Amino acid sequence: MRFIYFVGTAGSGKSTMVQAYKEWLDHNGIDSIIVNLDPGADVLPYNADIDIREWIDLADVMEEYALGPNGAQIVSADLMAVNIHNLVEALETYKTSYVLVDTPGQLELFAFRNSSQVITETLGKHRSMVAFLMDPMLCRTPNGFISSMMLSSLVQFRLRLPMVSLLSKMDVLKEEELARIMSWFDDSYVLYDDLLANGDDPQNIVGTELVRALENIGVFGEIRPVSAHESAGMEEIYALSQQAFEAGEDVEK
Repeated sequence: MRFIYFVGTAGSGKSTMVQAYKEWLDHNGIDSIIVNLDPGADVLPYNADIDIREWIDLADVMEEYALGPNGAQIVSADLMAVNIHNLVEALETYKTSYVLVDTPGQLELFAFRNSSQVITETLGKHRSMVAFLMDPMLCRTPNGFISSMMLSSLVQFRLRLPMVSLLSKMDVLKEEELARIMSWFDDSYVLYDDLLANGDDPQNIVGTELVRALENIGVFGEIRPVSAHESAGMEEIYALSQQAFEAGEDVEK
């Protein structure tokens, strides 16, 4: 099994992307299953093959620990590690090529809790990767784009897994907006110019320093615009995942 963890900020489209990618894999004869790791999800656009909510109920956590919704989300995220044996046992009943893991809606509940380390290490880091979804609404401005890039680099630093960056919901962007965002990723000098064009605002000055830091750690490289609504970019996700797992070779269908 190869595990792809779909990670991103709330509203970046993780669940709909998981559904769209699952449908693309099915259409191309590639077997996969979906694991939902969001104990606080009310409604999902797909039928999860394995669902963490079978073992962790947010309402029960709120009652047992006398917590509000936010506190219960944090405790529930940590309880995922406690229930890792249940997840492993459920996975052992499947024989599949890909496991698409839908992580909690709040980025920090997965990327910045120790439970994520327990989960990825138990399931196998050597056969895992991260698909980081960048919110297009955040990326429309230079400073928003830099913020998203910083988040993606922090996630990779925390999880220590191969990662592909996906600009999600590309269909909501105008053609010129999409082209500009892609140019920022391809050429950091364009990003510098757009930051400096907005004057000597302190935020822009900090932004230029953050760009230098990102360049030094090698974050800039490739990004793939994708759309679950239009099923665009699915083949690119598959190609990048195969590059990470099989050095570019297709899995047996």
